[in-house]
Amino acid sequence: MADLIQEYKWEHGDAQRADRKQYQDFATLAEAIRHATGSVGKVPDHQRRVGRETLRKACSRLLRYESQIEGCRSFDDLLNVIERHTASIRRFGRLAVYDTACRIGVYLGLSPTRVYLHAGTREGARALGLETSRGSLEMDELPWPLRLLEPWECEDFLCIYKARLAVVRLPVSDPLDASVVQRE
Repeated sequence: MADLIQEYKWEHGDAQRADRKQYQDFATLAEAIRHATGSVGKVPDHQRRVGRETLRKACSRLLRYESQIEGCRSFDDLLNVIERHTASIRRFGRLAVYDTACRIGVYLGLSPTRVYLHAGTREGARALGLETSRGSLEMDELPWPLRLLEPWECEDFLCIYKARLAVVRLPVSDPLDASVVQRE
């Protein structure tokens, strides 16, 4: 697991952090919303299949609720606002909602505090034998090496490495925790 995490950081970490950083630098929330939804500029990787027209609809809808978005005080609040206002937009699913919330969250200074499970992330969590029925995992439910990552990094890691995680099984508790040390 530690090797996979190191590989993730090496191959994806800098690019992911640079991608997130750009959202800190937008002049206005409206500009961050336009870019976060992919309605202007480069379409974010996960949203390529969604289609530009659907992304424009989501953007238009979210811009109408800009004051609600700006009033969010936690990532969960932000995610709920985005989900509520885009739920009727066909093809703008859970992953698009989450990714958009993460990007806007960077602008607002709101980050996930837990790992949200959708699509590939859920598969990665299942591969590790984790409970996936609630739709998210608290950080302390994850195997200890994953706790070294930020929640948004864990989400990304579980998705990217879902196939390779099927062969990895680790205890959820810290390996230094005396309760997991086997006694002879």
